[in-house]
Amino acid sequence: MNLRIGAGAAWWGDRISPAALNAAEGNLDYLCFETMAEATVSAAQVRARRDPSFQGYDTYFDDRMHAVLPACIKRGTRIISNQGWINPIGAATRAKALLAEHGAPAWKVAAVTGSVISLERLHELGATLMETGGPIGSIPGEIVSAEAYLGAEPIVEALKAGAHIVITGRVADPSIFLAPMMHDFCWSASDAARLGQGSGIGHLMECGAQVTGGYFADPGYKDVPEPWNLGFPIAEVEADGSAVITKVAGTGGAVNRQTILEQMFYEVHDPANYITPDVVVDFTSAIIEESGLNRVRVSGIGGKRRTDTLKVSIGAQEGFIGEDMFFYAGPGALERAKLAETILRERFKIINLKAEDLRIDFLGVNAIHGALSPAPIAPPYEVAVRVAARTKTRADAEKIGREVDAMAVSGVGHTGKRVPHADRVREVIGIWSALVPRSALTPQIRFV
Repeated sequence: MNLRIGAGAAWWGDRISPAALNAAEGNLDYLCFETMAEATVSAAQVRARRDPSFQGYDTYFDDRMHAVLPACIKRGTRIISNQGWINPIGAATRAKALLAEHGAPAWKVAAVTGSVISLERLHELGATLMETGGPIGSIPGEIVSAEAYLGAEPIVEALKAGAHIVITGRVADPSIFLAPMMHDFCWSASDAARLGQGSGIGHLMECGAQVTGGYFADPGYKDVPEPWNLGFPIAEVEADGSAVITKVAGTGGAVNRQTILEQMFYEVHDPANYITPDVVVDFTSAIIEESGLNRVRVSGIGGKRRTDTLKVSIGAQEGFIGEDMFFYAGPGALERAKLAETILRERFKIINLKAEDLRIDFLGVNAIHGALSPAPIAPPYEVAVRVAARTKTRADAEKIGREVDAMAVSGVGHTGKRVPHADRVREVIGIWSALVPRSALTPQIRFV
């Protein structure tokens, strides 16, 4: 018996229509949503402090659920999602309400909590920073969040208890996909061989369209059919953890050896020792075989006993960034941009801008590689000027937008200035890492 697991999201801002298509046409047993980047928890905590109306879970939660629930309810597809962010219980409660709207009030919804660690507890555990080896107290700025990466086990327990939908906070990305394998195939948490294979498949699935041609196309070198119509991946998993990675027929993109290999080594420091909360994955023995159009069988991934520690992601408020842009076009665009840079740097001195870092980049000329950028072969016809400063205070960060605004009438001729339509100041959330004993955390499961 094969288990069909589909991806529903790879990050908070991911597209929704491919998830709806997977739900409707993927013939899925499970649909899994991964919407948390490393900074998501910290950003959510910061927003919660300044916005009492913020619910603390994925801001697209309703949109995603409305898109997939009709097909999932009809098919009986279970949903596993880390859209709970800093409020899994709130997200689970909302899911229960949405189920009632869609005619399935009897469906059971579980929330997994227990990943949050207090600053006091971190100090008690004697945690040290992986980046520097220093104590937690050496982090510059105010700590706003600390959450450990939980594994698949609490999700498995929720599924065993009959949950149709499981909403979590911080759970390792591959674990979201591993959990249904452990549940349906009755794998033990100590079976490193199967968990290694299953977590490896989860790693391939976690970034959604990246394994079906997204973030892959390079015209003339790696061409992708209909990249505007990418399908999200589906894993047809066998009882030993080997799987065929594919997608809904008729969608754009590609699943081939290249897309599998690129995703396999994405964010993997040591392919022989990819550490997850459930198992240490060894990709060096992987066997990758194209078995048909947009069908790749992946097997042979190894696994080693899980570590006695869990990784904690710590977010700290480390200042602000002020940023804005303006534009020049036509002959002499680059020369006008250079004069504008000189004007701004002098004016920042006049207003006593206190910046830890200040960048004025010409997009299309030097914005990526800076001084290492080759000189343009021909004068650029248009130039966008990006101005950004990192500061300790919001007041200093706000000076960037004010001086850029002034360029509209007190700057270089033909300055194209956009009307401010969004906050031009954002908080900087630094991400730090530490290890804590696995025994220090006790995940909880709550049905709503």
